[in-house]
Amino acid sequence: MLLEEIKNIKSDEAESKKFGITIGIVSILVAFVLFYFGKESYQIFSIIGGLLIIGGIVFPNLLKPIQKLWMTLAVILGFVMSRVILLILFYFVVTPIGLLAKISGKDFLDLKLKKDQKSYWLTRETKEYLKIDTERQF
Repeated sequence: MLLEEIKNIKSDEAESKKFGITIGIVSILVAFVLFYFGKESYQIFSIIGGLLIIGGIVFPNLLKPIQKLWMTLAVILGFVMSRVILLILFYFVVTPIGLLAKISGKDFLDLKLKKDQKSYWLTRETKEYLKIDTERQF
């Protein structure tokens, strides 16, 4: 699944051009922030940003390997982070809710057997159905 996603990464000239311009603009924005706070490293980010923008406009084919590597790292990072987020969600949200429900005796699905009950069938209230009831159900 992950390898298939990596194989399907678009790496044509238009994608390389968008990549160069986008990452270049982000680098220049980072350079502005660093300049505002008086950091000397703003020069590095502004040079990288300028080169990426110029490279994206003039020589987008030169950025293809960098774009492919960048997108591969993005796919791998997305794969790992989605599993980490789901793991945290499960263990810190779903599990405590389940434990509290078990301690309090709550049965969300009403699965407990009731020996004195003849049927588990839920009776539905009867009402007159109109044509509007079946239209626009969603």
